[in-house]
Amino acid sequence: MMKKRNILAILFFIAVYLAVPMEMSLASAELKTLIYDEAGLLNKEEYNELNVMANEYSAKRETDIIILTSTNDDNIDVMKMTEDFYDEKAPGYDKPNGNTVILTMDMRNRDFYLAGFYKGKEYLDEGRLNKINDKITPDLANGDYRLAFQKYIQTAYKYMGFRPGVNPDNILFNGWFQLAVSLGIGGIIVGTMAYRSGGRVTVNRQTYEDASTSGILERQDTYMRTTTTKRKIEKNNSGGSGGGGGGTTGGGHSHSGSRGSF
Repeated sequence: MMKKRNILAILFFIAVYLAVPMEMSLASAELKTLIYDEAGLLNKEEYNELNVMANEYSAKRETDIIILTSTNDDNIDVMKMTEDFYDEKAPGYDKPNGNTVILTMDMRNRDFYLAGFYKGKEYLDEGRLNKINDKITPDLANGDYRLAFQKYIQTAYKYMGFRPGVNPDNILFNGWFQLAVSLGIGGIIVGTMAYRSGGRVTVNRQTYEDASTSGILERQDTYMRTTTTKRKIEKNNSGGSGGGGGGTTGGGHSHSGSRGSF
């Protein structure tokens, strides 16, 4: 009987040992290809790290967050390159040609384009894409592509957590600001309670003042001339970074968009 139990225990541990790698293989197989590094900007470790991150955040927002890099040998406009990629590869979290956000890198002309399709277009309009544009441009210019791509993935994920039409960078949504406000309100409440618990102070200036000898000794009003100066404020008409707007692919899929250079 004891021998039989030992055999069963050994078989159980063997089964567990074989099952763990199998589960890991299945988990790896479930990862979608969301990083298309045709220009070879990332090493293997950076690629794997970003692809796992993109898969994780894409699942939470139900929108494929994609990066496409290209040497652009045919010298195609970066916006057209993005549209053709979407039509041909048919990415989408929910369905082919579905919810998608794409960052396309044209390494020949050092241009890039951000585009949002369907839910990506709804939650990442031109205004929000321009904000992402501003965040990643300095890192792209410095050649720190891994950091720029990481910021793109994380910021796209963050912005899609706010309903359309809301400024996602509003300080009211900042966690540290909310904590400071909470601590401030708590301090006011505690201070008020401490003040009220101390009793009422009945001694004032009149307690020790002799009304018969007190009075105004002298009063004098002096009028100072007021001068108003008008100054014209020049209006800054220069546009910010980004721009390019959205469009529609050859396959009829409309998208938001923001163009940049680095």
